[in-house]
Amino acid sequence: MMRGNYLTQLLKGNTDVMILSLLEREPMYGHQLMEQLERTSAGFFHVSEGTLYPALYRLAREDLVRGRWSKLPTGQERKFYTLTRKGERRLAECRSMWSGFAAAMDLVTTHGD
Repeated sequence: MMRGNYLTQLLKGNTDVMILSLLEREPMYGHQLMEQLERTSAGFFHVSEGTLYPALYRLAREDLVRGRWSKLPTGQERKFYTLTRKGERRLAECRSMWSGFAAAMDLVTTHGD
C-alpha cells in the first residue's frame, strides 16, 4: 500500500509542525490534540498516541512547548500544553521553510518553469 507508507513518512517529518500550529491557537491536552488534528484536516491526518506523546515530550525537552496539569470542569486532570516563545519562533521558521518547499514542489510536480 504505497499511499499509506508515503503518508506515514510525510507525517513523521511534519508531526512537530502540526502540533506547534495547533497549540498556537490554544492550549490543549494530548487527546484533544489528536482530535483537533483529525478535525482540522477533514479526517486526512490521524496521529496515534504512540506518535503524539513522544513528540510532545521531545518538544517539551526542547522548550518548544510547556505542559501544565489542570482540572477540567468534570474534575478530571489533564496536562495542557502551550507554545513557548521558542516554540513560536520555531513555528515561524518551519512555516517559512514549508512555504518555500511547497512552492518548489508545485513547480516540479506541475512541470512549471
